[in-house]
Amino acid sequence: MTLAEMQFVVPKLGIASAEIFVLAMACLILIGDLFAKDRDRTITYVLTQLTLLGAAVVSVTGSGAEEVSYTFSNMFVADRMGDLLKFLVYISVIAVLSYSRAYVLDRPEMAKGEFYVLCLFATLGMMVMISASHFLTVYIGIELLSLSLYAMVAMNRNSVAATEAAMKYFVLGALASGLLLYGMSMLYGATGTLEIPAFAERLFKGAGYDGIIVSFGLVFLIAGIAFKLGVVPFHMWIPDVYHGAPTAVTLFIASAPKLAAFAVVIRVLVNGLILFSHDWQMMLIIMSVLSMAVGNFAAIAQTNIKRMLAYSAISHMGFMLLGMGTGVIMGDPSFIISAYSSSMFYVVTYVLASLGAFGTILLLSRAGFEADEISDFAGLNKRNSWYAAIMMTMMFSMAGIPFFVGFFAKLSVLQAAVAGGHLWLALVAVFFSLIGAFYYLRVVKVMYFDPPASAEPIEATMDVKLLLSANGLAVALIGILPNGLMMLCTESLADSIVF
Repeated sequence: MTLAEMQFVVPKLGIASAEIFVLAMACLILIGDLFAKDRDRTITYVLTQLTLLGAAVVSVTGSGAEEVSYTFSNMFVADRMGDLLKFLVYISVIAVLSYSRAYVLDRPEMAKGEFYVLCLFATLGMMVMISASHFLTVYIGIELLSLSLYAMVAMNRNSVAATEAAMKYFVLGALASGLLLYGMSMLYGATGTLEIPAFAERLFKGAGYDGIIVSFGLVFLIAGIAFKLGVVPFHMWIPDVYHGAPTAVTLFIASAPKLAAFAVVIRVLVNGLILFSHDWQMMLIIMSVLSMAVGNFAAIAQTNIKRMLAYSAISHMGFMLLGMGTGVIMGDPSFIISAYSSSMFYVVTYVLASLGAFGTILLLSRAGFEADEISDFAGLNKRNSWYAAIMMTMMFSMAGIPFFVGFFAKLSVLQAAVAGGHLWLALVAVFFSLIGAFYYLRVVKVMYFDPPASAEPIEATMDVKLLLSANGLAVALIGILPNGLMMLCTESLADSIVF
């Protein structure tokens, strides 16, 4: 190797400025929290929120991703899809921390700086996942997110359920990570590269690789990604973790990581393995149908609202896979973007509804009481009609009732399925959507027609009141005017998908 070939290429640090900022602030907050004497960790909380706001500003103004840009030897990519998803991650985590503030303060075992630092490291993991352009970068991002979540689930050491959930999550997560890494090793063995654009280029050249090995590697890869999405048959961790984890952590798991997982699907399957789309599309369609079936039928039997929303999450990820599983018609780029943007729109709207639903659960929780049973919502309308209306909005949106945003999200993925020639799949999805409406409407019935479960007034800080109200209004208003968000998703994907 000549001296010229050994020269170090200075990376474009500006492209990854948001990640660098979050990492630096997380380390600073971790050290600074050692000297904090405030039991409420107010300074740590404020600095964490300011970090997320600063990252949002840096992502919008600092990266300058007018077009696709690479850095760190093409391991990191910046584009409009990445910027949009990162911005939504910041907003989601800010909402999570705001909703969780009172809940955490009521539980001394969680009111520690580690909670906020782990949130930042998990956010950093999601940011790396979103901008990954290399299989190892994908793996590092997933592991950083996962390890942070394992610790967050187990933070309440006095809870047997939380400890059990963390152990199950860790063991199954380690298995999924092994599958993911094994699949990547097979893909590397077949093509000699882990860089996603170069990997796709070698597949398109059609020479120098073994298609059988790529197919086997693809199966392991999808198994690992499916675990992170929480779809059948890799869903077994979802109900136990949602139920056993502290509600604040459940809210975190149920929201922002879905956005990062969607980005991984686009980067790996669409940009890297689109030549094998016939193989992975069929796998996604099978997982989609199974997820909708298991999620909706199992949710009907639940009396715990966290477990109900866990099975609901499984079914919603099944709906999201409708667009991903029917989106490739070779030679029609406009349809590909339309189908995948419908899945992106679905993920964004689902995260928005999940934030509001779990935010309401946190609102009703107090010291020594977890409002995690459906019966705990009895008579909520008589206790506070506004909060009942917000929860009803979230339930209607998840059920896909017009004219809330969830209706247009489901309509968009159903249109993608029909346009892709899978009318039967759309009919199956409509059938399971009708089944799913039952358990969402049951929550509404309990809130409006059952006698109040408690006469205790519902207290909330002004920031939570405003944020929860804005969340509810966003679900309603975007449902009335969905075109703006739909166009934003479509435009952000236009320069991110490599044909």
